[in-house]
Amino acid sequence: METFDPETFGLLNAHDYDERNDPGTTEAEVALIQEIAGSGDVLELAIGTGRVAVPLAQAGVNISGIEASQPMVDKLREKPAGRDIPVVIGDIAEVSIDGMFDHIFLVFNTLFNLQTQREQIRCFENVSKRLREKGTFLVSAFVPDFNAFQSHQRVGIRQMRQDSVWLDACQHDPVDQILEFQRIHLKEDGLRLVPLRLRYVWPSEMDLMARLAGLRLKSRWGGWDRSEFDAASKMHVSVFEKAHA
Repeated sequence: METFDPETFGLLNAHDYDERNDPGTTEAEVALIQEIAGSGDVLELAIGTGRVAVPLAQAGVNISGIEASQPMVDKLREKPAGRDIPVVIGDIAEVSIDGMFDHIFLVFNTLFNLQTQREQIRCFENVSKRLREKGTFLVSAFVPDFNAFQSHQRVGIRQMRQDSVWLDACQHDPVDQILEFQRIHLKEDGLRLVPLRLRYVWPSEMDLMARLAGLRLKSRWGGWDRSEFDAASKMHVSVFEKAHA
C-alpha cells in the first residue's frame, strides 16, 4: 500500500465519516471524559468532525483540538457547537499547540494511525510535555485479535444493508505490527475502495510508551462502562497520569 500520511484518512473519509463511523458509545465516552476532566482545560488529539468534542463543548467543557485533516475540521465547523472550538491543524505526534492542559484524550483507535512505534512514542512524550501536574491522558483502542486470520489475512462483512455491503479485506504484518485494510463499499451505483493502514499496539507496549514519557497507568477498563479489563476484553480505555518529578 502507498504511504498513508496523517492527512490521508481525512481526505478519504471526511465526507461521510459521521455516517460510517458511529461506534455507538459516544454518550458513554463523553460522560466518562467529562467526569475525568472536571473543570480543567481539555485537549483532544485527532478531534476530527467533533463526534466527542462537540457534546463536550455543549456540556461546558473548555476543549481544544488538534487535527491533521482540514476536510475533517470543515465538517466540524458545519456543526453549530463546533464553530468556536479552537483547533490547530497539525500532527498529533507533535502536539504543537500553545498552552498546558489538565486532560488530553485520543479515542477510537486513532493512536494506531501513527505508522511507527517511534511516532507513537513521540506522541506520548509530547503529550506529557503539555500536561500540567497530575494531568491525565486517556487512550481508547482495540485489543488485537487474530483468531479470524488465516495466513495473516482475512475478509469480513463490516456493514450490510438492503442496498449496499461494506467489506473489510485485511493483511497483517506481525513483524512491524501493521494492519493494512481495503474497505470495499459495494452499492447498486458502483464500487468504492477506502484504504486504511494501522500500526497496532498491545496494552503492555502502550504502558511502556507511557513510562518512557513520564506517565504511569492510573486506570484501565474493558469498555466505556468501566467494565473490568481481562483476557476476554476486545478493547480498552486506559488513563495515564503524569508522574511526579
